Order: sequence, then C-alpha cells, then structure tokens
Amino acid sequence: MEFKAVIFDLDGVICSTDKYHYIAWKQMADNLGVYFDEIINNRLRGVSRMESLEIILERYEGSLCEEKKEKLAEEKNNIYKELLKQMSEKDLTEEVKNTLDTLRAQGKKLAIGSSSKNAKFILGQLGLGDYFDAISDGTNISRSKPDPEVFIKAAEFLGLEESKCLVVEDAKAGILAAHNGGFKSAGLGEAADSELVTYPLKTFSDLLNI
Repeated sequence: MEFKAVIFDLDGVICSTDKYHYIAWKQMADNLGVYFDEIINNRLRGVSRMESLEIILERYEGSLCEEKKEKLAEEKNNIYKELLKQMSEKDLTEEVKNTLDTLRAQGKKLAIGSSSKNAKFILGQLGLGDYFDAISDGTNISRSKPDPEVFIKAAEFLGLEESKCLVVEDAKAGILAAHNGGFKSAGLGEAADSELVTYPLKTFSDLLNI
C-alpha cells in the first residue's frame, strides 16, 4: 500500500451500530407520532444527527421550534447511548481486528473519521479506546459528509497531506466526502458501487491487497 495512513469511517466499517440507531430513532418517532421505517432509516446513513431528524420530520404535520428539535435529538441520543452499552469486544470481528493489526505492523498510521459524537465511547466498548493514532468525529466538526471536513481534520491530526491518506467508507456520501477533500477511497457495501470510489472492496481484509 502506497499510503502512509488509513482513515476509517466507524459505523458500518469498523463495527455496525445501525440496529441501535434504528431502534432509537424509531422510539423517538413513535413518541412523536411520526411514521418511521427501515427505508427511511437507510437515508440517515452517514448523515449528522440534526440532519437525520429533519429527514424524519418530513412526515410530521406541523412545525417545531429549534429548541424542541434539539430536545428530540437529545432524546434519540440518550436512547442510543443506553443501547450502545450492550456493545462489547465481541462486536469487533476477527477480520477487522487482524486487518488493523496487520496495517499497523506495516507502519501505517490509523485514524477514525466519523460524524458520530459517540465515536470514542463506541471504540471504548470495542476495546479500541487507545488504538487509533487520531480520532476526528462529530465533536470536532461543524459540517457533515459529503463535506470533507471530518477527513481533512483527521489528516491534520495525523500530520499528513490528503494524498498520503486512504479513506475507507461504506456510504456513498462518505466516498463523495473523500473525493471532495482530495482523498483516494476504498468502499465497502453500497460505497463499493460509487462511481467515485478508487478501490471497491468485497470485504474489509481486501484493504491488505491495495
């Protein structure tokens, strides 16, 4: 691999928290009396919390002030954080851990580039609390993907130029963000089908073949 560092999205790449997000948003939407299903949930992948709320509120009849929206987002996040306590090192697959360890042994720097504000907590639950060289997440960015800010900050934290870093994503919005920031990208799942992806992957360990 020609790159000096690899920047990973968290949800859907290092681990999967989709089911917890879905349960939490569904509970919040039910409390509000708004219809919500898995098809709508798929639109929320890689999108910030407040933008996700706006998508859900498309079906809400009436208007809500910003303060109420903030409370709804907080309600969802509190439910989500409680669910995350169920996560453990068992949620980190052997394939992902072995691939990360191999990249590290090759001298690559490893970073997280996630819009989640819970990234550090999730990493702790997975047993990866101090594993990465840098973490750029929802606590240090003001714009979510497809804006490249989260990846640009990760590269800055690593002290490397964008051209020296590979971004790994599972969402097309993340691949677009990488492209917008001047990064080469590797895509899993739907991201592998993006016309902008540099390296489509079938499985996480395919990273070792780049």
